[in-house]
Amino acid sequence: MKPLILIDGSGWLFRAYHALPPLTNSKGEPTGAVFGMANMLRRLLKDYGPERICVVFDPSGKTFRDELYAAYKATRTETPEDLTRQYPTIVALIEAMGLPLVVVDGVEADDVIGTLAHQAEGRGEPVLIVTSDKDMAQLVNERVHLLDTMRNRQLDPAGVVEKFGVPPQRIVDYLALMGDTSDNIPGVPGVGPKTAAKWLAEHGSLDAIIANADAIKGKVGENLRAHLDQLPLARELATIRRDVELPLTLDDLHPRAPDTARLAEIYRSQEFNRLLEELQRGEIAAQAEPAPPPAEPALPASPPTEAVTVLDAPVLDALVEALGSAELICFDTETDSLDSNRARLVGLAFAVQEGHGWYVPLGHDYLGAPAQLDTRQVLERLRPILEDAHRPKLAQHAKYDINVLAAHGVQLRGLAHDTMLQSYVLDAAGNRHDMDSLALKYLNHTTIKFADVAGKGRNQIGFNQVAVDRAALYSAEDADITLRLHRRLYPRICEVPALKRVYETIEMPLVPVLAQMEQTGVKVDVPLLRTISGELAARMEELQADVFREAGGEFNLGSPKQLGAILYEKLQLPVLGKTPKGEPSTAEDVLEDLAAQHRLPRLILDWRALAKLRSTYAEQLPQAVNPRTGRIHTSYGQAIAATGRLSSSDPNLQNIPVRTAEGRRIRQAFIAEPGNALLSIDYSQIELRLMAHFSGDERLQQAFREGRDIHQATAAEVFGFPLDAVPAERRRAAKAINFGLIYGMSSFGLARQLGIARGEAQDYIERFFGRYPGVKRFMDETRAAARERGYVETLFGRRLYLKDIRSRNQALRQYAERTAINAPLQGTAADLIKLAMIDVAGYLQQNAADVRMIMQVHDELVFEGPAERIGSLGAEIAGRMCRIAPLAVPLVADWGVAADWDRAHQPSGHASSDA
Repeated sequence: MKPLILIDGSGWLFRAYHALPPLTNSKGEPTGAVFGMANMLRRLLKDYGPERICVVFDPSGKTFRDELYAAYKATRTETPEDLTRQYPTIVALIEAMGLPLVVVDGVEADDVIGTLAHQAEGRGEPVLIVTSDKDMAQLVNERVHLLDTMRNRQLDPAGVVEKFGVPPQRIVDYLALMGDTSDNIPGVPGVGPKTAAKWLAEHGSLDAIIANADAIKGKVGENLRAHLDQLPLARELATIRRDVELPLTLDDLHPRAPDTARLAEIYRSQEFNRLLEELQRGEIAAQAEPAPPPAEPALPASPPTEAVTVLDAPVLDALVEALGSAELICFDTETDSLDSNRARLVGLAFAVQEGHGWYVPLGHDYLGAPAQLDTRQVLERLRPILEDAHRPKLAQHAKYDINVLAAHGVQLRGLAHDTMLQSYVLDAAGNRHDMDSLALKYLNHTTIKFADVAGKGRNQIGFNQVAVDRAALYSAEDADITLRLHRRLYPRICEVPALKRVYETIEMPLVPVLAQMEQTGVKVDVPLLRTISGELAARMEELQADVFREAGGEFNLGSPKQLGAILYEKLQLPVLGKTPKGEPSTAEDVLEDLAAQHRLPRLILDWRALAKLRSTYAEQLPQAVNPRTGRIHTSYGQAIAATGRLSSSDPNLQNIPVRTAEGRRIRQAFIAEPGNALLSIDYSQIELRLMAHFSGDERLQQAFREGRDIHQATAAEVFGFPLDAVPAERRRAAKAINFGLIYGMSSFGLARQLGIARGEAQDYIERFFGRYPGVKRFMDETRAAARERGYVETLFGRRLYLKDIRSRNQALRQYAERTAINAPLQGTAADLIKLAMIDVAGYLQQNAADVRMIMQVHDELVFEGPAERIGSLGAEIAGRMCRIAPLAVPLVADWGVAADWDRAHQPSGHASSDA
């Protein structure tokens, strides 16, 4: 049965208005909200093809809530005039599309929707309420769900709990405690979402909270007791009525055939030419999006997993026998920590056939836990299988499990597949790659969540405290679902040879390489970091004093509100950007623009940079040292960046600046063990070289073949100087152009970066394209191909889908076009360094086992090994990295050796693929 669709028209209208820039037609009439509404409605009709639907708006004038509370919505600002002007056209648009439009005098849209949803629910019919209003969550149940089209997310009862921390039947109590500033509903001062959810979890209801108010401690408890008398009113104001009298029935909500003549008139007056063309071709539905990965057919619900708990030797024998005869072994570890290098093994799960899973509990230690097999004995029984390279293994996010097993003395071999990476290769940006999301998308299966067995928030327990029978259901399902996902995802990868190559020759071989790097970790000089923290604090104090002098008084540098008051009220600087709430922005990009007009924004940016370095690195790195190893073990994210780049976390090594003195000072704290040294190898200008390769531009390629300074060469070409007489400022401009074009920089962005007029910046860009026509051709052809196919590819066939490449929203479309140009370059650079890591890891294993790869940062690899021999490996390893793939221009890598990372990054030699 198709769901009844109820659209919160007032909420949707405001979202459409704020989502788009202020569009106008040639008469200067505002059209943005109409355009947004038209596209949202057309897309909804295309996606759901509803048999019953209505758009509900708030009426003008007062409602029963105004009678209950005179100050209801009294703080709301007036609707923007340009939005008010568009409302009649939006009403005409909805009617011309044949959609029922409902406005009931004296009744808010929420109450109309609540009543219609209640009526449909009573008839056993499903309902989708299209809204982003949190108040509507109180209407959710098994038949009534919310749909937020902006975020493409549906909320069922479990989703409400996940989002708000309370079930739908407690949303009204939750809202009453917090109050609502937009509707001016009074609440308890100091009570936000976390406190409201916590109190309701502890006491069960608002009435119980009121009854136990004397037991709630602290200032917030005092606030509660002081405002008890207004809570019943707040609850009544927040409650959506489900019994109002309506001038229509559910059977009145069938859409009519669209009035195409009226629609054409509206599109013509608004100058929506593309919509008019589609209408004239008979295309009433939304424009087709560019090709995503093949759509999934509707699936039946996946059956539950039969779980076997292994608690004695005979059942363990049966498991070992099943694993020994399996074609593919799916495995999973359960632990008491997300840090794989510190985690204690709590259990193991396996699956070898769909619908069945095994769980071996090992470390459940709660009071009354059943006797479990000895961890060491179980691992010894399983070791011959787990360490057999000829027995193919499968996991979801296998790197974590490899590290856990390694910490317990088992070296996993034979990893053949990883469902997280299969999803990542299929559609890096379009999928969430966690197992729960993949199971729902590809198997129509809602998994048992970790929170279902371990709880949430403060009440969450460690997995070692989860009852064995519940843990078995959860863990066995994980292994079984991973096996089912593999059998659905891997054939899809095999349908595209290039994707199969990326998966099998890049992503899967990289897993053990990254796992070994994470296990090895890197040493840091903790005393030096403490010294650096003091240095940064002193420098921050100097900057703060400078800031106060420029501002003419003291304020909290970390407060955007106070900073905004100084910049925009006291100093009267122009507002160059606003926050989503409409406040003048103090974001970094805005401060960069303002820095050209006043010294204060630059000082603030410098202070923020130092504060980030101090808090993120100087203060946090010592706390990240593993007490067992004495080293830091970052986690490399292999399925995070859409372009294929690796990321790192806990700590994030990718964000340590290399061009500032303070950033280099942090790098000095990354050191080798006594008797060892660090070897740093960094690809030189890899993305510019890839631009030369992809574009086929002869001048650009020739400059790289001849080993010229590419920025100097560009300056000579663009500005007409002899190569050996390029002024420094012209080289700087050429460098900005070279890198800016890769990232899709406009003339406006280039002008801002160089501090020149926009016309002059545009002239620079046109000169560049005039001298390097191949680059312009490559960019134009790439954009065109992306629009046609919906995706771009790296040199090795990795794909990035661009959902907005044909968007009618100019800002979204232009961003997608910039991504289309940059992604093949960044993605190919990512593929190259991944291939290099795989190759070098194999070389070291065979030829220098005492040298370890310990870090990957952007285009740089860092190694540690005996000081007396690691230097002799620099040229060999750098050479292998340069020869990893043939390009039309040489690949070049610089390398250096030292006792710390900063000095190792200063090159003492370089290698080239031409050598």
